[in-house]
Amino acid sequence: MQLEKTTKMRRSEPRRGYDDACGTAHALELIGERWALLVLRELLLGPRRFSDLRADLPAISANVLTQRLKELESRRLVRRRKLPPPASVQVYEATEWGLETAPLIREMGRWAARSPGHDPTLPLSGVSIMLSFTAMLDAERAKGFAGTVAFRFGEMVYVARVASGAIEIRRGAAEEGAALIAGGPTDVAAVVYGGAALDLLQIEGDRKLAKRFLSLFTLPPKAR
Repeated sequence: MQLEKTTKMRRSEPRRGYDDACGTAHALELIGERWALLVLRELLLGPRRFSDLRADLPAISANVLTQRLKELESRRLVRRRKLPPPASVQVYEATEWGLETAPLIREMGRWAARSPGHDPTLPLSGVSIMLSFTAMLDAERAKGFAGTVAFRFGEMVYVARVASGAIEIRRGAAEEGAALIAGGPTDVAAVVYGGAALDLLQIEGDRKLAKRFLSLFTLPPKAR
């Protein structure tokens, strides 16, 4: 009887919050649960299937991913839709409001990269390495450079264009780039941020442009 009473009380309890009117507090209520922000990150460059999200967030369980997607959907940050034939599969995508988190995630990533405890050799998803380019573009190195490079990670292709000291990244086709770079996201990170040899990657097309492109990004200095 006592167990039943306790269960009913828990069900009637309101969602946990901070009792704080600050927008930052409410932001944490929206995306502060473990994995929520990373799930949203994976949707910033286009819709994904549930299996895609599981593959690129290998440490998350199916149950937790399902729960986070439901929560983000109920908060109007994510929505579900079915792709038209011949695909006819269900995908998750960030809403317009959800996409507004892109600069927040970018700046948070740049800020955290200054931590002495940050390890850039850990696994990365394709979305993660591409978004890192938006945070780590070195304006001085990019001065005078203009070019478009495509990246292929498995079945997914992203197109990155740098011009006038700015970078734009989106999904696209391999032929849109003057060069096509293929390899694992972690390998790309090793070349760009770790000084690994370019031979670690497969490059088709304008190899000189690809090499220059990969040199445009630098990690921020470590905090003291």
